[in-house]
Amino acid sequence: MFDVKLTALFVVLDFGSLILLAMLNFTNPLKVNRIANRYFGMFLLLWSSFFFDEIFFLLYSVEPEGVWQMLLRFVQYFAPMFFYFSIVFYSNPTVIFSKIILPHLLLPLIFLTGLCFFYFHESSFDWLNDALISLLLGQTLFYSLLSWYKIRVHQKRVLLYSSNIHEIDLFWLERLIIGVCILILAVILYNVLFYQKSLNVFMSSIQLLIIYFVAYYSLRQKEIFPFSEANRSEILAIQEQGDFEETKRKIVSDEEIVIQKSRLHKFMLKEKPYTDPELNLVKLADMFGTTPHKLSYIINSGFNRNFFNFISGYRVEEAKVLLLNPKMEQYSILGIAYESGFNSKTSFNNTFKNITGLTPTEFKKRGSTL
Repeated sequence: MFDVKLTALFVVLDFGSLILLAMLNFTNPLKVNRIANRYFGMFLLLWSSFFFDEIFFLLYSVEPEGVWQMLLRFVQYFAPMFFYFSIVFYSNPTVIFSKIILPHLLLPLIFLTGLCFFYFHESSFDWLNDALISLLLGQTLFYSLLSWYKIRVHQKRVLLYSSNIHEIDLFWLERLIIGVCILILAVILYNVLFYQKSLNVFMSSIQLLIIYFVAYYSLRQKEIFPFSEANRSEILAIQEQGDFEETKRKIVSDEEIVIQKSRLHKFMLKEKPYTDPELNLVKLADMFGTTPHKLSYIINSGFNRNFFNFISGYRVEEAKVLLLNPKMEQYSILGIAYESGFNSKTSFNNTFKNITGLTPTEFKKRGSTL
């Protein structure tokens, strides 16, 4: 009896938390990633509908039936789709929704047709219930894989214009996909082993932890494209060209590349713009007196690097000097990271080790013995 009441409590917390989080994404207090947050808020609202059956049962001791249950199942079908749409707009806020929605309407129409046949001719189409569940799970898997691929592409593209990617690479959405897929498999296994029993306390509590994880990261997600409309369009155009790709029309001649490469290197050493943790391609282009597109071409062609690796190289060299400087002994590793332009200890350690093969602490210890 206690477990039943505790499970009911977690169901209420799950449902209420999702409704509240959806409203916060709709209102968007930080005014960032506006379109993406609206679709993500809709996804959260649709996610909450999966708890509606149990909430309805707690209130009225019966489950919704007939047309209401059919409509609820149809609404739930759109949850994975809106999750995918939110990722599309996180990675490109200029996408026109009307141009991407049409290919995604066929399966919902098939699902609705199946629902209608099942609920209005239940005795004649018992097999449809299993088919509809399979279609829902298949659609969830399809959009999960599609969303995961979209995030991976985004994570490569942000390297072209941002020097600190941890807060804009949507890693938390990638973790959410993995977590939800594991949870779905666990729910399926639970239903197979304990047929027609409601989820236990453990399952409900895991769902609540996932919701809190989403709440923490979704509400602190920074603006992914913090640029003017013109600069944002230019950045998106650079992304579309891809990393290290040769364009049909050279933006800068080979002779000019050599000159600009030397000039840019001297500028980086003298002005040290890389110590700004918020440095991006647009900012550096403005400081250097050129366009983001031209600067990106110079970095890619002249240094054979993307923007992130280009800036990281200077930051690591700066950190190496500071780590071996006796005057910086009072600074912690985190302090050295901030002085070098990194915005977190994790990104500092990872980037430093990727470039030098050593952690900052290992490098400092080795340097002190020379």
